[in-house]
Amino acid sequence: MTTKIHDLVLAGARVLDPETGHDAVANVGVTGATITAVTPDPLEGRRTLDVAGSVLAPGWIDLHSHSHTIAGHRLQALDGVTTVLDLEAGVSPVAASYDEAAAEGRPLNYGFSSSWGQARMAAVGGLPHGGGLAVGLRNLGDPAWQREATPHQLGALFELIRHDLAAGALGIGLLIGYAPRVAPDEYLAVAAIAAEAGVPTYTHARDLVDQVPDIPIDGAEEVVRAAAATGAHMHYCHINSTSLRQVDRVLTLVEKVRAEGARVSTEAYPYGAGMTGIGAAFLAPELLHTMGIGPGSITYTPTGERVADAVRLRELRAADPGGLAVIHFFDEDIPADQAFVDRALLSQDTVIGSDAMPLTWTGTERPDPMAWPLPPGAVTHPRTAGTFSKVLRRYVRETGALSLLEAVRRCSLLPARVLEESVPAMRRKGRVQAGCDADLVVFSPHTVADRATYADSTRPSTGYTHVLVGGRHVVRDGELVLDALPGRAIRR
Repeated sequence: MTTKIHDLVLAGARVLDPETGHDAVANVGVTGATITAVTPDPLEGRRTLDVAGSVLAPGWIDLHSHSHTIAGHRLQALDGVTTVLDLEAGVSPVAASYDEAAAEGRPLNYGFSSSWGQARMAAVGGLPHGGGLAVGLRNLGDPAWQREATPHQLGALFELIRHDLAAGALGIGLLIGYAPRVAPDEYLAVAAIAAEAGVPTYTHARDLVDQVPDIPIDGAEEVVRAAAATGAHMHYCHINSTSLRQVDRVLTLVEKVRAEGARVSTEAYPYGAGMTGIGAAFLAPELLHTMGIGPGSITYTPTGERVADAVRLRELRAADPGGLAVIHFFDEDIPADQAFVDRALLSQDTVIGSDAMPLTWTGTERPDPMAWPLPPGAVTHPRTAGTFSKVLRRYVRETGALSLLEAVRRCSLLPARVLEESVPAMRRKGRVQAGCDADLVVFSPHTVADRATYADSTRPSTGYTHVLVGGRHVVRDGELVLDALPGRAIRR
């Protein structure tokens, strides 16, 4: 009998597989891009790494990452992420973003939804179609794309979305919260397109009636109504930052429709502040009170300034509408505020999603995007570098609110399951089983931790010994492998 020789053996780790519940010391064999053995028995490998005392788990799958660059991928790799997908905002045309990423190469697997917002900017707003995330951010506050659509414009919008789906888009991203006066019937129509195509939608919900009584429809009611009316899988993005102090009501509503058979999944990140383009509709000075904040709750990232008053906020929105800003909804040092964040994240089957943001470069010169460590002047939200490690540190090690296996499930298997019905490639991710993709993390459960803060937002997380994407190291012995670009496109 011939003994199988694996390309790589990871020996002696505590192996966690969230699908089967496996939690035991084992040896894992990898050949090419695939896991070829998981067993307590000795394995023979061309290379063997002794990882005893560590945890080995499926790499984290981030459904909500606006980190499209190599530098951004590197920060997320050091947070244990192996697949980054921009599904809430998405892009349109989607083929152009897939082509750009493939031409440049990426450390992590990547993918995109069709952006309802960018398609609407073209079909309704008359703005140029495309330009990627940077152009989408710049146009977020433009009222042209937020206006009521004619039947002809709606037809053009729906055609752009269908074209993206045909090109492999992973569903439809709906930034309805950035155009909150759009007719609810349009949202239902887009959900129906998703149902017809058999793909999820990913929604940044519009305002809640508790915040804005004259909103055309309550944002949470809209998401669950669409799930019930169309049968589409509705993914409720960052339920923490759109529900705010109404999170208990929103979660109760989601649980009710789930019990009735509707498909609604939820997602959250472990921070009390958000980040978006300062020109966003809901950051208009006259609307801030609806979220319980004022201009001083906003930090304009390119200069690091706390916005002084409404006059300054209007100046920044006019001059740089796509400029990124941190919005402090909750004070994480106040237990009552932190409790809202915790309840959103710990609710049943909530997926961990980072909402990772692009790097902003302060100063007049843009450094080499391939430089590492990141040159001075790189700024983002700390969630870009620290989301998944913060979940492990805070909710597993410090508070014990989650078991390690449950935290791993929320970071890997649950996001894979959101997609796998329509994206066969995802059925091989989020698991540590023979035949599955060798997207793996090896980390110390005792030391894994986030280090990024609002003041120092690009400090990488620590505690990851190895991160493999398709069987290739992107992090080896705790250090980035700078020439490793094994990321592959994830398409429908």
